[in-house]
Amino acid sequence: MRVFLFYIFLGILIGAACKCPNKTTQISNQSLTSSMIRQGIKGKVLLVYGNQMPSPSNTGKKNSSDNAYPTTVFFYEPTNINQVIQENLGPLFNSINTKLVCSIKTDSTGAFIAALPVGTYSVFVQVDKLFFANNFDSRNNISLVLVEPNKLTEIKVIVNNNATY
Repeated sequence: MRVFLFYIFLGILIGAACKCPNKTTQISNQSLTSSMIRQGIKGKVLLVYGNQMPSPSNTGKKNSSDNAYPTTVFFYEPTNINQVIQENLGPLFNSINTKLVCSIKTDSTGAFIAALPVGTYSVFVQVDKLFFANNFDSRNNISLVLVEPNKLTEIKVIVNNNATY
């Protein structure tokens, strides 16, 4: 009986240690990094839209990539293109058929930080009611990010499904 209770306690302890926070705190990323979360993924979500081609009419205008995009960031087990249902062959997906590991809301500047166990994750962000990801490797794995022991991996997600290049 004691052994059984020990394993239950150990499972709860491990689960709590690997739990992803359910939302970001309104503290600067630097203080979050140094004092609270030492392993996982941190980053920023930005929005790019409209004509991104250089032209005389675009000279001197504010670049739309400076726009923060507050949203939810999802961390899934490594996901391949054949494990999702894609919306019109673009970077938007209706559903993802791998295990959701963690989801976290960004702050108003699009910044986020998530404590995650060592491993590789596919990162998606919410755009309206769909999932967005636009990075693929040579084997059609979607937006893979590696979390190494005792390190914070930094990423930038640029939501550009409404931009033209």
